[in-house]
Amino acid sequence: MTGAEIGVNEIEEMMQWPEIKYLAEMMNFPGVLFGDEEVMVKIASAKKQHKPVDGHAPGLRGEDARKYVEAGISTDHECFIKEEALDKLKLGMKILIREGSAAKNFEALISLLDEYPDRMMFCSDDKHPNELVLGYLNEIAARAVAKGIAPMKVLRALSYNPVKHYKLEVGLLQLDDPADFIEVNNLQEFHVLRTYINGELVANGKRSMIESVSEKIVNQFDCQLISEKDIEAPAVSNQVRVIEAVDGQLITHELLKELKVADGNLQSDVDQDILKLVVVNRYHSAKPAITFVKNFGLKKGAIASSVAHDSHNIIALGVNDAEIVKAINLVIESKGGVSFSHVLDQLILPLPVAGLMSNKDGYEVAKKYDDLDRKSKEAGSTLSAPYMTLSFLALLVIPELKLSDKGLFDGKNFRFTSLCLPKQVFIS
Repeated sequence: MTGAEIGVNEIEEMMQWPEIKYLAEMMNFPGVLFGDEEVMVKIASAKKQHKPVDGHAPGLRGEDARKYVEAGISTDHECFIKEEALDKLKLGMKILIREGSAAKNFEALISLLDEYPDRMMFCSDDKHPNELVLGYLNEIAARAVAKGIAPMKVLRALSYNPVKHYKLEVGLLQLDDPADFIEVNNLQEFHVLRTYINGELVANGKRSMIESVSEKIVNQFDCQLISEKDIEAPAVSNQVRVIEAVDGQLITHELLKELKVADGNLQSDVDQDILKLVVVNRYHSAKPAITFVKNFGLKKGAIASSVAHDSHNIIALGVNDAEIVKAINLVIESKGGVSFSHVLDQLILPLPVAGLMSNKDGYEVAKKYDDLDRKSKEAGSTLSAPYMTLSFLALLVIPELKLSDKGLFDGKNFRFTSLCLPKQVFIS
C-alpha cells in the first residue's frame, strides 16, 4: 500500500502543466499489453499534449515489445543485455544506458552508442550519496571515451539527445540560447570545474553557489514499533520460494529451498546465505510481510531502509529476528531512514523528508551513508551496493520475485504467490 494515489484525473491535469515535460516510467507493462483502460488513458493524456512517455519494461522482447512501443512508449532504461536493447531500438525506441549504484548496465550496452548515436542517452536511476560526492554522469562520460567512443557521441548522449527528446528548456550553446553549460578539464577525464545556468555561476568545483533554504518538513509516517512476534514466519512447510538477489542488477530469480524450522517458524540460515526479508507498511500499522532472500552474504546483524521502491514502506533483512526488529524500529523511531544493527552497534541515517530525503548538508549525508555501507560489508555483505539492492526487492514490476507489504509477488505472472510450497513438492 502507498500513502497516496495519482489517478487518471490527476495525470490529465498535470500533463497540461508546462513544467511537466513527459509521462515518466510506464511500469505497468502488463497493463499496456492487455490494454488496461486506466493505463491507456494515462498514456493518451500525454500523447494529447505531445509529450513523450517513458518506458519501464525489463526483459520485454519480440511481439510484447512491439505492442508496448506501439502503445506510444518511446524510451526504456531497463535493458540489461545488448540483444534486448537492439530489439527495442529496431522498434523505434530510444535506449537509456543505466549505471546506478545497484543496477549497472553500462558494460552490456555501451557499444550501441557507436551504432545508434542519435537514439542513446545515459541515466543513473538511483545513486548513493557517497558515490555522488565522487561524480555523476561525468564518470560515465569518461568511461565511454576510455572504451573508444568518440567524445562528440558521448556528449550527444549526455546532453543533446535528452534535451531534444524531452523538449527541455535548456540551452544548447546556440545563438540566443540561455547559457547553460559546464566546464570540464578535458574530454577524457570530464572532471567538472564550473557549472553555469542561464549565464550564472552556480557551482565552482565542489562548492555550490546556490544558497540553502529552510522548508517545513513534510512526511507521512504512521506505524508503531514492532516486536519479534510480529515477524514470525509459520512453517506451513519448510520448502519455500526464495528471492535470489543479483549483484549489479534489479532483476531477481526464484529459488526453491528447504529452510530451518524452530518453534514452528521458518528461520534465516546464514550457512546457506538465506536471510529473512521483511516489509512493514509505513503509512499505517499492519502485519508485516515476510519472505527470504539469498546472496546478501550478511553474517551478522541486520539492515533496514524506508527507501523501498516504489511504495517506500520499510524493508529489512538480517540474520535473526531480534536484529531485524532493532533495525526496523530505528527507522520507525526516526520516521524514515537507513539503518544498521548488530548487538550494541546501531547506526541510523535519518530521512525525515517524506521518509526518503535528508535536510542535512549533502557531504554530511554522504559520510553517514558511507559508514552504513562499510558496516554492512564488514558484517559480511558481498554485494557492491547492499542498501540499494535491498530497496529494489520491493519493486514488484521487475521479475522474478519481489516482496510488498501485501506479500510475495510473482513478477513473471504478475500475481501474488505463497511463501511455502505444498509439502509434497520435491526440491533438488
